Amino acid sequence: MSCKSIGKWISLAIILYTLSAITNTTTSVSIAASNLPSAQQDAYQQNLFRTFDQLHTEQVVLVTAAHNNTFKGTLQVYTKQNGQWTLQLSALPVVLGKHGLGKTKEGDGKTPIGTYSLGTAFGTAPKPTGLQLDYEQHTAQDYWVDDVNSSDYNQKVTESGDPNQRWASYEKMNNPLYKYGMVVNYNINPIVKGKGSAIFVHKWRSSTQPTDGCIALSEANLLKVLKAIDPAKSPKIRIGTVSAR
Repeated sequence: MSCKSIGKWISLAIILYTLSAITNTTTSVSIAASNLPSAQQDAYQQNLFRTFDQLHTEQVVLVTAAHNNTFKGTLQVYTKQNGQWTLQLSALPVVLGKHGLGKTKEGDGKTPIGTYSLGTAFGTAPKPTGLQLDYEQHTAQDYWVDDVNSSDYNQKVTESGDPNQRWASYEKMNNPLYKYGMVVNYNINPIVKGKGSAIFVHKWRSSTQPTDGCIALSEANLLKVLKAIDPAKSPKIRIGTVSAR
């Protein structure tokens, strides 16, 4: 066996070992396997699906990046049908936090690594046709609180008065980037003050502009994702990276 072939098998072993870890804090997930030989692709897929089976879900939104220090990644949606995992949406480009992956605290500009349930869908626009998720249409009186000293931290609150009199820091949900979106249940149940807040899947500014920690994609692709999500399947989002080296 050539050194090149040995290197490929070592790389595969590293990928499969990494995929076996499924905790929220140490999770690393897939990279594209399209360049691997057919037998290795099959092994990669089977290990990926075994990992999904341990998440107690029938639908996984898989977000991956090449390494922790990039803000660019891809999103795929896998759904289990008749006992088999199938790829429902493939390799949609996304932008991530401006400081990459690995959120640990409020304001660090990172996207969290791990596996999380998905919350409600939301937006400033009316509910899109074909959406199965619960949907909240937001107004100028809706805010997401990131004031670490507030009892409202990491929650959506409707406030008809002056928000500055209530919180030191908040996000306006009446935001063009939130025309459509979906809550990622990061730092929920329990909420730990200062661990990070307001992690959403939402519309991007552009493919070259990162977020403050959210996952963002084009409006057209965002709608594809939102409409693909089936709440009856207990969907999860899984975020992480495996080195391509």
